[in-house]
Amino acid sequence: MTSKILSAHIALIFCNIIWACDYPFYNLVLGHYVSPLAMVTASLVVAAVLSFVPLLWERREVIESQDRLKIVGAALLMGVARKLCMMYGLSATSPIDGSIISTSTPLLVLVLSVAIGIERFTKLRVVGLLMGMAGTVAIILLSNNPANEHISLHSVALGNILIFTSVCVSAVYMVWYKNLVAKYRVSTILRWIYSLSAVVMLPFGAKEMLAIEFRTMPSEILWAALFVLIVPTYLPNLLLNISLRRVPPTISSVYSYLQPVVAIGLAVAMGLDRLHADTILFAVVVFVGVGMVIASYRYSR
Repeated sequence: MTSKILSAHIALIFCNIIWACDYPFYNLVLGHYVSPLAMVTASLVVAAVLSFVPLLWERREVIESQDRLKIVGAALLMGVARKLCMMYGLSATSPIDGSIISTSTPLLVLVLSVAIGIERFTKLRVVGLLMGMAGTVAIILLSNNPANEHISLHSVALGNILIFTSVCVSAVYMVWYKNLVAKYRVSTILRWIYSLSAVVMLPFGAKEMLAIEFRTMPSEILWAALFVLIVPTYLPNLLLNISLRRVPPTISSVYSYLQPVVAIGLAVAMGLDRLHADTILFAVVVFVGVGMVIASYRYSR
């Protein structure tokens, strides 16, 4: 494995660790202290500001005219549609349901990749994906983290649909925009995506964003709010786009199976849950499944 390929895998591990931390922090903040619309708008504005930082040490890169419409589409998909669906979905359903739905990402990516001819089904690849999904779902269903009982069934159903929509958007982006990501610097792609997304969202969410009362938040809620506003949008997507330049979309997506494993590990470390033997067993199943998918690309060459 070359150093560039290895760095792509390391980037994927870190971005999924960051995303795994999202669920408990978002649930602390969303709906109680910050509305989903305000969260989307504020996080996109912060990401847009952060996207200009690399210009301090790199030259501005010009997007070719034939790619500008694609960039607008990427901004509307990843910046606006995905964020809105994810935030409103998380505010209406339980973290457990959201985690289960997110495990469909690798299968969607593989099916889309096969459909447009950049991937093909292999037994090892399919078995690895199914093992990863089975292990992840088993961990989530056997965890002691209760669902939000105060949420109505109607809201849960709508929330699950919104989260699945965000998963579909992510899968489309990872497959359809892989060549565009490989053509330009990652910092350039993200600068355009988040700048355009912030411009689109500001007319709708500026009022609610400015109404966020950070001073009245308890200290633990304030730190959680600052985390979800600053960290999960720009940094993990920077790492994801770096990986898309060097490994197939299916490999990039299969690391999402690690998110519930990391999330439960974090809960144990924080004293919110206890580690059980079956959790360890199914975590091993997840890692084996991920390893099988990665190995399938070596054997298929």
